[in-house]
Amino acid sequence: MAKYLMLKHYRGAPEPINSVPMDRWTPAEVHAHIQFMQDFAAELEATGEFVDAQALAPEGTWVSSGGEGKPPVTDGPFAETKDLIAGWMIIDVETYERALELAGQLSAAPGAGGEPIHEWLELRPFMEAPPTIAD
Repeated sequence: MAKYLMLKHYRGAPEPINSVPMDRWTPAEVHAHIQFMQDFAAELEATGEFVDAQALAPEGTWVSSGGEGKPPVTDGPFAETKDLIAGWMIIDVETYERALELAGQLSAAPGAGGEPIHEWLELRPFMEAPPTIAD
């Protein structure tokens, strides 16, 4: 089994077919989208392929060490992750092909008008354990 992260982006990926932003969806459309995500996760739980999924709130802060004895530095002149990443799902599957299949299914979550979004998802494998270095 191999774990994969499926990242959902607000922006930064190619434009999806149904690109109406979620803040312009009706409450029923938002509910249908969330229900799709919950049903999809439940199906993967039943097959043992689901690990975790979370939606992210739009607010957030970049933080970096300010140096010893100094307060942390926040925000900066770089892309705001809070504007880019909407959420994620982690799966644990037998093959890369299965990961691609599931990412394709998740991409079809309903959006405005109940039509599939066909959003682009970023599919990334988890890094395997680093090699052991013997003395």
